[in-house]
Amino acid sequence: MSDLQLVDSFPIWKALLWCFYPMAVLVLFELVSRVLPDDDDDFGGGRNMPVYKTVRFK
Repeated sequence: MSDLQLVDSFPIWKALLWCFYPMAVLVLFELVSRVLPDDDDDFGGGRNMPVYKTVRFK
């Protein structure tokens, strides 16, 4: 019977908070990662590296 009393003492706002805070952390991580500078050189200013070129054998 004491287990039921424990459930009744847990407020609903805490239950909702525990459901939504992991999603809020993921959204915050996404927003922070968009603000950080992108290190991708695919467009605008990439250097031509011969290491990445394929070698054709005759």
